[in-house]
Amino acid sequence: MNKQDKSVIGWREWVRLPALGQAVIKAKIDTGARTSALHAYFVEPFELEGRTWVRFGLHPRQKDTEMQIECEAPVIDQRRVTDSGGHVEMRYVIATTLVLGGEAYEAEVTLTDRENMLFRMLLGRGALKPRFLVDSDESFVLGGDKYQPPGESS
Repeated sequence: MNKQDKSVIGWREWVRLPALGQAVIKAKIDTGARTSALHAYFVEPFELEGRTWVRFGLHPRQKDTEMQIECEAPVIDQRRVTDSGGHVEMRYVIATTLVLGGEAYEAEVTLTDRENMLFRMLLGRGALKPRFLVDSDESFVLGGDKYQPPGESS
C-alpha cells in the first residue's frame, strides 16, 4: 500500500468495537506500542466448545464507571506485555473488529486494567499498519471531538 492510499489519523481518535457491545471508545494512537490494549475491569476465562474464552467488563468512557458493557470473546493467545513503566503482565489477547473512520478490520487487542489511565484504549502499530499514517499534531481527524464520537450530539 502506498502512502497516498493510507488514511491520515490524529494522535487520538474514536474507535467503534461492533463485536464488543457496539462500544465506542476514545483511543490514544500509540506508535511506540506493538500491540493494542483495551481496558477490562474484570477478566474471567471460561471454556466454550473446547476453546478458552474470556468474559470481561468494559467502561468505554473516560472517567465514567456508570456505563458498563459485558463482553465475551475467544482467546487467541496469552502474552507477557511490558508497559511503558517497565511492568510486566500476562494478558489475554483477543481478535476483534475495529471501525476507525469508515474502515472495519480485525486486530489483536490485549485486555488490561486501564481504569486509572486517561485513555481506555491504546491503538498500537499492529492495528495501524498498513492502513494509517499518524499526524501527531492532529486529533479526531476522522470525526467527532474531545467529548463526542462522530454522529453523536449532546
